[in-house]
This record gives sequence, C-alpha cells and structure tokens, in this order.
Amino acid sequence: MTGTVIKTEELPIKDSSDVVFVRQRVRVWANSLKFSLVDQTKIVTAASELGRNTLEHGGGGALEIAETVDGIRRGIRLTFSDKGPGIEDVALALSDGYTSKQGMGLGLGGSKRLMNEFDIKTSLGEGTVVTVTRWK
Repeated sequence: MTGTVIKTEELPIKDSSDVVFVRQRVRVWANSLKFSLVDQTKIVTAASELGRNTLEHGGGGALEIAETVDGIRRGIRLTFSDKGPGIEDVALALSDGYTSKQGMGLGLGGSKRLMNEFDIKTSLGEGTVVTVTRWK
C-alpha cells in the first residue's frame, strides 16, 4: 500500500450493529475528505461487504480507517482484521460470483473493484487482514 497515514480511527466489529456503525463512520470520513457522492457510495459499499465478511467469516475483528496522503493525492484506507480461520483459497474467494448466501453478491472481488488498491494477507487458523484504499 502506498501513502503516508495522517490520522486514524479504530472500530470494533463484534456484531451486526457494529457493521452498521462501520458504514456510518466510513461515510463520515469519505464525506469529510471531500470524495464525490459516487466515490462515497463505492467506499461505503466496499466497507459494508468487508465488515460483514470480518464478522461472519472471521468471527469479528476490527476496522482501522485512515486518512492517507501520497504526494498530492489524498485518500482513505480501510484495514479490516480478524483472528478467524483464514481463507483457504484466496483466488477462489476473489473470483466473480463467489459469495456466501448472506452476502450482497459482491464478495472480495467486488470490493477490490470498488477501490483503487487492494491487499489481502491471510493465514489458516490465524486470521485475515484486508486493506483497501480509494484515492481522490
């Protein structure tokens, strides 16, 4: 991931109400960073999907929201982390159409397409960290 972090906020993801709060806080951040309404919607949609994944597949975890700068670019970076079972087949999880029955149908691949940068680190039995960035 590129850029320098300016400020952060960390939010727990322990139940479905936390996923709702994650969406709200991400929208506040995206708005304060002056992203367009279309970009705000993309960022919040990705956050919603990744937050739900953190809860349902990772057993809960946390989100770190960060304002990031890289030269003249400003952006928002979202880092979702959990201590769940990890992802056995990342390529499959990123493929189109792969989602749980409860998902919005976007899956990891959809979240990746909504953002400018996407990184996933996962280890079986130890958890997953997904970091996404959207630049202005």
